[in-house]
Amino acid sequence: MPMNGILNVYKEKGMTSFDVVAILRRITKIRRIGHTGTLDPDATGVLPICIGKATKVVDLLTNKDKTYRATFQLGFQTDTQDISGKVIYTYQDVISTSDRDVQQALLSFLGEYMQVPPMYSAIKRDGKRLYELARQGIEVEREARPVRILHIDNFLPMGNYSYRFDVTCSKGTYIRTLIHDLGELLGYGACMTDLERVKVGRFDLADAFTLSEIEEMMENNQIESKLHSIDSLFDEYPKLVVSSEYDAYIHNGNKLPTEFVHTYISIKGNDLTLNKRYRLYDSNEHFVGLYVIDEQNDTPILRVEKMFY
Repeated sequence: MPMNGILNVYKEKGMTSFDVVAILRRITKIRRIGHTGTLDPDATGVLPICIGKATKVVDLLTNKDKTYRATFQLGFQTDTQDISGKVIYTYQDVISTSDRDVQQALLSFLGEYMQVPPMYSAIKRDGKRLYELARQGIEVEREARPVRILHIDNFLPMGNYSYRFDVTCSKGTYIRTLIHDLGELLGYGACMTDLERVKVGRFDLADAFTLSEIEEMMENNQIESKLHSIDSLFDEYPKLVVSSEYDAYIHNGNKLPTEFVHTYISIKGNDLTLNKRYRLYDSNEHFVGLYVIDEQNDTPILRVEKMFY
């Protein structure tokens, strides 16, 4: 049987997200694998990996909010905005700010703010990655983009003007840039010294597997039991099941009048809502895809939005 699903991988320090994909291809002997959001080589943590048909949901997972645990230190800046870079600024005087002032300044970033992405990033400009230009000593103007900081928790002073905190943010947020901007706000400069991603959507650090653990599971034929099913990502959408005579219709992605649906789970009666998204299953409870309810000639119909069968 083909392997399809999402594997919650713990990315270790010193490798890129693409390295993780390459290693998993070697371990599983499967080519159709994709990651769901780049982590810098020095960063660690949750990296959901889509296998087989689950690669169709890569974009959906990339767009999920993410939670990080970050550590930073006041008093200097680097060209990469993290500890791996070259120091380009050091605050010369005595830092005179309280831990509470640092925390309050950090909390001021809650909500939406305009963030200028760093030069050392994978964003493209005229066909080239910004980090490629940065390595050539070229700096270009970057347009500020709106990002959302949803939560800042567990702020912890660690001594010597070093701090740790947890942050939940929207797609496209650079935590090292958030810390850089905090240093600018305080007037002392700041640099990220460590970053761990602890959550992506429903995928949590506690349930993540290292590559060595995955290799062992593969050798013991246990890996499929650790995969998250594709439809588990869509638990928030009501479930619809069709009767057996219409299995072939939905397997081929055809539209269906809503009366063909015989089971309504988490739907009261036959209350199907126009433009709402549903999970559609065949009569054997095999997940087929995401469907929406449209109207055609004043008749409600089920139309496929994304097929996984």
